[in-house]
Amino acid sequence: MTQGLTVELAQKSYPIHFSQTASLEIKNALAEYSRAGCPSVLLTDAGVARTQAEFLVQSFGTTPQLTVVTGEKAKSLEVFGQVQDFLATNRISRQGILWIVGGGIPGDLGGFAAASYLRGIDYMQVPTTLLAMVDSSVGGKTGLNLTAGKNLVGAFHHPRAVFIATDFLQTLPPKEFAAGSAEIIKYGLLGDEALFVRLEKTALNPRSPDLPVVIRRCCEMKADIVQADERELAKEGGRALLNLGHTFGHAIEQVTGFKSYLHGEAVGVGLAAVARLSQKLGYLSQGEVQRVEQTVLAHALPARLREPLQLSALMESMQHDKKVRSGRLRFIVLKRLGEAATQSEIDSAVVESVWRELGAV
Repeated sequence: MTQGLTVELAQKSYPIHFSQTASLEIKNALAEYSRAGCPSVLLTDAGVARTQAEFLVQSFGTTPQLTVVTGEKAKSLEVFGQVQDFLATNRISRQGILWIVGGGIPGDLGGFAAASYLRGIDYMQVPTTLLAMVDSSVGGKTGLNLTAGKNLVGAFHHPRAVFIATDFLQTLPPKEFAAGSAEIIKYGLLGDEALFVRLEKTALNPRSPDLPVVIRRCCEMKADIVQADERELAKEGGRALLNLGHTFGHAIEQVTGFKSYLHGEAVGVGLAAVARLSQKLGYLSQGEVQRVEQTVLAHALPARLREPLQLSALMESMQHDKKVRSGRLRFIVLKRLGEAATQSEIDSAVVESVWRELGAV
């Protein structure tokens, strides 16, 4: 069994548990909270409710459950209202706990609902996708999408605990596993060259013997970054580094209406874009750009746009990115493979040239 981690913050600390199934740990926690007068309710989505029905019954029994729609449309004000009504209908008090079983989308939605209901209740993350295990379930970023952009409404609200169970990955669709691999590649590029080289040599799959170790390493890296810059206030570096590839990726998602790319697929294109941008800024060689793109492709991810998108729309979407400061967009660039940094004052013509190389028109 992989050793657990603790995210140590100034105001709050919480554990990350690693196991194969997590069912016993969840049942024990539910019983403990019930004895302490902390009622629990469960949030999941239709996909998880269908594919993990046995796990939900075995782990949560008769815990009240709300099942929301699958996909990015769940991260909406409308569905957010459904979660709030569910909490109120079940008379959840400030001592109550919202358990969230699912990928990054239910996690973002449920986390923000927990942050808002009664001005804040506890919640638990039980991530079922690789992407959620290595990234979105840890760190306390929660949120919803607006028509104007992705994750524009949200709050920093950390979970009470995270339960990571690798058995979920055995039934994860290949495209979803690949999407999670994008975030793992991101971690290698931003701060662990050895991890990137490991991914470069052999692509991950659900049966990779070192997968639990890789997942834990990503969680460890994220915990270290979040502990140092919990609310992304650092002027340079800090938590913003976790957005490597995401400025480009979010623009792709926004322009395609969140319908054509999974989040990790868009990030895959974003990582290729960052490598090209970093080369144009004089940091990477052409050979290193090819190494990044080949690693992205080896993990069944796109390294360029699948179909042409309007350059003007992509550039406009970037202006709504949360990393805009004083009207200027900050990019996360690669100083080398395994070292990322924030950088502003990048000529828009350079960014446009990267988009064109990736298939924008």
